[in-house]
Amino acid sequence: MANPIVESQSAPDTLLAESVVLTRLDKAVGWARKYSLFPYPFATACCAMEYMSLSMSPYDIDRFGALLPRFSPRQADLLMVIGTVNHKLSPVLKRVYEQMSEPRWVMAFGACAASGGFYDNYATVQGIDRIIPVDVYVPGCPPRPEAVLDGLMQLQGRIANQKHPL
Repeated sequence: MANPIVESQSAPDTLLAESVVLTRLDKAVGWARKYSLFPYPFATACCAMEYMSLSMSPYDIDRFGALLPRFSPRQADLLMVIGTVNHKLSPVLKRVYEQMSEPRWVMAFGACAASGGFYDNYATVQGIDRIIPVDVYVPGCPPRPEAVLDGLMQLQGRIANQKHPL
């Protein structure tokens, strides 16, 4: 007769995947990544003025762990595309995105980055999602700082709930 205790045991991989320690560690990594974003501002147009206002006292993006902009894509994990992107600039944007280390996220900041804005012509890319994948769209021309902070909080929620390879 077979031993019911032995038959009910799962494979070691299944037990490891359901381990409390790894689950807690995954949550800790998610929390740390959520509050330690290093943005790379790819600013090309007038929305850059609104980006600068995010670091001022009424909005204080530092509360959300994303104050220090990195000016090297290799040190950044959040690409903030701020403003219009034309077809001549799109290879540069793609190269910047490819230089970023994993995990990486992209925010389309403003109507021009999200959909081309009111520049509906042959030279303007009608949304950066035609070049690189976008995680968060922040609407507006230019978007209010509150909208940018809301987009950042939505992205942080997604980051915290992702599975993080350990």
